Amino acid sequence: MDSVKGGDIVRAMIEGRQRTERGWTMRVLLIGSGGREHALAWAMSRSQRLTKLFVAPGNGGTAKLAENRDLDIADHGAVVTFCQSERIDLVVVGPEAPLVAGLSDDLRQAGITVFGPSKIAAQLEGSKAFTKALCDEMGIPTAAYAKFDAIEPALAYLDKVGAPIVIKADGLAAGKGVTVAETLEAAIAAVKDCFEGAFGAAGAEVVIEECLVGEEASLFAVCDGEHIVLLPSAQDHKRVGDGDTGPNTGGMGAYAPAPVMTDALVERSLREIIAPAIKGMAARGTPFSGVLFAGLMITADGPKLIEFNTRFGDPECQVLMMLLESDVLDLLEAASTGTLGQITPRWREEVALTVVLAAKGYPGSYEKGSVIAGCDTLNSETVQVFHAGTTRENAVVKANGGRVLNVTARGETVAEAQERAYKAVDAIDWPEGFCRRDIGWRAIARES
Repeated sequence: MDSVKGGDIVRAMIEGRQRTERGWTMRVLLIGSGGREHALAWAMSRSQRLTKLFVAPGNGGTAKLAENRDLDIADHGAVVTFCQSERIDLVVVGPEAPLVAGLSDDLRQAGITVFGPSKIAAQLEGSKAFTKALCDEMGIPTAAYAKFDAIEPALAYLDKVGAPIVIKADGLAAGKGVTVAETLEAAIAAVKDCFEGAFGAAGAEVVIEECLVGEEASLFAVCDGEHIVLLPSAQDHKRVGDGDTGPNTGGMGAYAPAPVMTDALVERSLREIIAPAIKGMAARGTPFSGVLFAGLMITADGPKLIEFNTRFGDPECQVLMMLLESDVLDLLEAASTGTLGQITPRWREEVALTVVLAAKGYPGSYEKGSVIAGCDTLNSETVQVFHAGTTRENAVVKANGGRVLNVTARGETVAEAQERAYKAVDAIDWPEGFCRRDIGWRAIARES
């Protein structure tokens, strides 16, 4: 693939870029600091096209693969200036907040190639009501819903429909703005939380929707505004405790591919959910480029959309990167330059599974600063420890967040990947951490 043509070839040669078998070498800036970003950095580091990788701000894991930079990503002008001074060829935006804030738009306006949707396209994650309106417009199957900008009509609606019901803060709430209310009392409390400021501006509007029944799965599609490349399906574990008990978290583990997503269900999800969304966004004049993450409920009537996210999932990205056999930079660049139709990524015919090690107390309050030993010696061809909330002081790794490590393994089966992952987990010395011991249980039950 050659995305550098004409006068750009002269510029590339002046800047010291070299030609490889698949394209020009690249200097890359990766935005973010979580496990998703470490997994992306790890995949990029395996590319023969990568000459320099910066991660802003990064973590203790990315520090071993790249140059971490304490760059204020909320200051878009500073990011643009950094890219210009460091001759960045591609920016990859990991988290959702900078996308919703329009970082991609400002980078593109400055002539910088970026992987990630525009501000308006990122509203597919930034606003639940925006996505519901697109579903109505394009006939995408999803839960019945109503939206409210005041508490009184929302409570009146709850009194009418009853429970179980799902309450969602309309905007970004760091994964904490969704309540699956089993009782009317819980639903009322969730609505009051939103309108009384528990989620800040994200709760100024509320979407109340039907509680779908079935099994959840995730499907990812890389898009360039027109073309779509499907990635393997995945399934994560949101609840903090074994047996899917306790409060929701950002994710306590994941595996891919998800056995529940048969070839027929994947094809149907593409045809009925992902493709219409991409078509609808293009028809509006706001084409979507980047990765579209469809959270699905597999119901008795087929797949229905729970929500869209406009970035790689975390921890799903970790297992996807372990399965990607071809060059990730080829894929990301093609999506960013409208040439995705020329790319066919290769995936390993294996299973990948990741276990999240979290700080005790998560998803509630937890302590930072505890020392983690043994996590740097476990990496192999089939096992990788991706850092999420860590810092590195010389050779010492310290916890610096709620979800701290993602111990990820490949295997021929889910059971084999699980065994390898937990063997690595048990080799890590971190008394202040904990994990679930049943990641992958649904898939293993299917295997057996």
